[in-house]
Amino acid sequence: MAPKYPKILGYELIQQIGGGSFSSVFRAVNIENHQVAACKVIFIKEQTTEKERKVVEKEMKLHKLLKHKHVLEFLHAAVVERKYKDSYVPGIYMLLELAAGGDLFDKIAPNVGIGEDVAHYYFGQLLAGMDFIHREGVCHRDLKPENILLDVAGTLKISDFGLAAVYKLKESGKTRQLNELCGSLPYMAPEVHYETPYEAEPIDVWGIGIILFTLLAGNTPWDQSTAQSSEFCQYITGEIFNELPWNRLKAEVLSLICGLLTIEPEKRMTLAEAFAHPWCIRPSQIAKQGVVALADHLTESLRANGDLNYAMPDIAISAETRKDKDGDEIMLSATHQSQFTQSLLLFSQTQSGRRYTPNLTRFYTSLGPGIMMQLVKESLTTLGVKHKDGPTGEDERGEILRLRVGGYDKRNIAFKGWVELENFRYAETDGSFCLMTRDIGNPISWRQLWKALILSPAVDPHVLRK
Repeated sequence: MAPKYPKILGYELIQQIGGGSFSSVFRAVNIENHQVAACKVIFIKEQTTEKERKVVEKEMKLHKLLKHKHVLEFLHAAVVERKYKDSYVPGIYMLLELAAGGDLFDKIAPNVGIGEDVAHYYFGQLLAGMDFIHREGVCHRDLKPENILLDVAGTLKISDFGLAAVYKLKESGKTRQLNELCGSLPYMAPEVHYETPYEAEPIDVWGIGIILFTLLAGNTPWDQSTAQSSEFCQYITGEIFNELPWNRLKAEVLSLICGLLTIEPEKRMTLAEAFAHPWCIRPSQIAKQGVVALADHLTESLRANGDLNYAMPDIAISAETRKDKDGDEIMLSATHQSQFTQSLLLFSQTQSGRRYTPNLTRFYTSLGPGIMMQLVKESLTTLGVKHKDGPTGEDERGEILRLRVGGYDKRNIAFKGWVELENFRYAETDGSFCLMTRDIGNPISWRQLWKALILSPAVDPHVLRK
């Protein structure tokens, strides 16, 4: 009998929603309490070292202490050692709050960004979360789009404390410098590259500056903050302010971004100064409009560029559906379905019924999965994306064809994920439902790949549109 996943605190691991070769993320369901969580499983393999385990233990220890409305909640942890491998999958199991709203940056059109009012709303929440984390004496060190999630009501959640470090003792306020070279190149502060110790707080301030720019512009400002990047050099000289997208930013928010992205860490804006900046202290126009309006504002750029026409074509709205399994249906109504997630179209119409799908990178086609997968492979090869067949699965949805994909985006950041195809029948015709889920990499780059695949000559003629 193949080893299975154990129940964690009464939660059963139901559906894989992400992960790579070292870890997987599952949707976990507590049927008794009608509650849903996320469970991250970091596999313990024969070659897993004590040092690697200590890194994960440190992450859990830190994350457990951080209880705040804008920090993804850490619920519980359990370990299955290798000696039990015949019964259960060995691993470190981390039970976390489920970010049912998915990635914030999955909702943003590449090179367009979101409106200033929505950026203002979410930046205020990011500031509040980071202020709390720093007051607890912790530096995140890995602030980037893929670590900014949304809950079922559209509230921002900061996640992934794998690179976090304690830099301050809460009782005495005594601080220490940090010295590891860590983070992702487009989001790293310049001083992290100098190979000398650096102050903790300014590097997170730099990170939130990059995130604010990316929210407004739909792309990161440069591939790295070193002399090797021509865009970064142009930022230092000031030439870049005449270029798009910098020249379309309004003066007030531009002054905030430049304050957060000040090269010298000692002159860089602090979080307290950011809170007091005129752009931040103005009242939010979005906060009082409710979650449906929030979802509309958030996906405005995706509607304008036509992306949502692929994610939810008319055929998917009107298709005949069968009922979900009982357990799943309870969970759907209990914790995933909110006005916010429904307005964001985070439910896909599939052959087996309406299903929670936290990714908007999906589409429907007029050809069945077998033929469609061949065309998808052909297109990915043309786009220079590596791919290999994944395990073909079967569940209540029927047979699912899987493809593992990976590569590097324009900023030279690695991405990995899955393309899944399943049968979708409409108007007496066999078509496919195609879902693209990202494991690692920038959500905006993943959306660019999704769009490039849809518009590729082999795939485009068969894609259903609204």
